[in-house]
Amino acid sequence: MIERTLFADEHRMFRDAVRRFMENEVVPHHERWEEQGYVDREVWQKAGANGLLCASMPEEYGGAGADRLYSIVVMEETARVNATGLGFGLHSEIVAPYILHYGSQEQKMRFLPKMATGEAIGAIAMSEPAAGSDLQGVKTTATRRGDVYLLNGSKTFITNGWHADVVIVVAKTEPKAGAKGTSLLLVESGMKGFEKGKRLKKVGMKAQDTSELFFDNVEVPASNLLGNENEGFVYLMQELPWERLQIAIGAVENAQAAIDWTTGYVKERRVFGTTVSTFQNTRFKLAELQTEVQIARVFVDKCIELLMAGSLDTATASMAKYWCSDLQCKVIDECVQLHGGYGYMWEYPIARAFADARVQRIYGGTNEIMKEVITRAMGLSAQSPLK
Repeated sequence: MIERTLFADEHRMFRDAVRRFMENEVVPHHERWEEQGYVDREVWQKAGANGLLCASMPEEYGGAGADRLYSIVVMEETARVNATGLGFGLHSEIVAPYILHYGSQEQKMRFLPKMATGEAIGAIAMSEPAAGSDLQGVKTTATRRGDVYLLNGSKTFITNGWHADVVIVVAKTEPKAGAKGTSLLLVESGMKGFEKGKRLKKVGMKAQDTSELFFDNVEVPASNLLGNENEGFVYLMQELPWERLQIAIGAVENAQAAIDWTTGYVKERRVFGTTVSTFQNTRFKLAELQTEVQIARVFVDKCIELLMAGSLDTATASMAKYWCSDLQCKVIDECVQLHGGYGYMWEYPIARAFADARVQRIYGGTNEIMKEVITRAMGLSAQSPLK
């Protein structure tokens, strides 16, 4: 295997600590969380106390001021144990960066320290019943009335939605202006007219508190506008490469975990008087899968290097997102097959990973949209340009 040179000794030490946290505070409870449909809030506070949240945020806002490799370690270790109920990555490396990059000093001081400790949980509300990957089709509106915005509309498929204390809501402040009329608002739990709907029952990721959100004339203070009015779409596009790379990072680590689980299983499972691992088909299949995951790892690590250098472009991130999530699903499907009937039993991690992985090809922009983004970078245009 190619040795990863991205991580220094301090990152490896942090990885050991994160791995212990996952094994002690997450894995023993995850099945119960799947049954109840959400993780306990206490795990957020424990994660904050152990430095797992908002590590890349500046120290003045409660973070560790660390490079993003520390956050990547948390993402990888979460994927390694398939702890899909945890929304730490979205909280720390999607919601928090929006506030850091576009928020006022007052907003940063009000939200980021609490997010770093796990006292406040963050979410971002883009998707709507009739607008998923097409962010230009958002129907939620925010109408300025003096010192407040009147927010109306609904969102769905919102990760951390049920637990969320602060939600970045994508809304149209000038509906007739299309994408150029989009703004981002910080909506806080408890605001009158803001209701959290039911936790959605999903095929997989059953411990993740994905929910619907409803806004009925919510009076959002104008001071909760994130960045400038009508520039929200630009902000969304600027953050997308990192968001999509995060999906690829988790996909590769989860695919490797599937191979590791399966390798251990076929060494022990006996059929026809021998272990499954002695069959050439088993060994060759695992060799093929390991090779493809190694290729993906090298590509993703290169994307991480580009990210750290500030040069990761949208098309390359889209390649990583689509190809690695496709590969993740392929690898897990093959590993289910190598488990035989037990691969279809919920008590086995490979079965849970099989159900959990499918959405990777949908959220963050569907893989079909990723291909559209890539073709644009190749100079191939469609009639309706996509961002």
